[in-house]
Amino acid sequence: MKRLLSGILAAMAIIVLAACGSDDELPVKDMEKPTISNDNDSYPQNCQVFNRGEVVPFRCTFKDNIELGSFNVEIHNNFDHHSHSTSAGDCETDPKKTPLKPWVYNSSEKIPAGRQLYKVIIDIPIPTDIDPGDYHFMVRLTDKTGWQELKAVSIKIK
Repeated sequence: MKRLLSGILAAMAIIVLAACGSDDELPVKDMEKPTISNDNDSYPQNCQVFNRGEVVPFRCTFKDNIELGSFNVEIHNNFDHHSHSTSAGDCETDPKKTPLKPWVYNSSEKIPAGRQLYKVIIDIPIPTDIDPGDYHFMVRLTDKTGWQELKAVSIKIK
């Protein structure tokens, strides 16, 4: 009986050890935020001026060490001169004003699975009937595991 019990325990130990595998098989933990390119090829640039009826060209490159997930683009007025603390510098602003017909743009997109690099080229039409003035252009990039990066620039619409 002791021999049978010892054999069963030995077999169970072998099965448990085999199921554990080696550390090489464990998935890599993602401990890094994704990045949004911040170079001269990225648009819009901080303090850039656009006209109603034109487009805001959105051009940038997203990168992640493991896998990208999705991104969101938001454009909203800055008539009250609030800050998101991510822009490259202060721009000359119009006087504060109450919005009558401000532009609000919000769009989210999933990035194709398995991508560590993704280039964005989107032209966003500016409505002709919106309030001109100071606006923020914000990009939120989220990787597959939930890390997020935010970039905001100030733009002006005339």
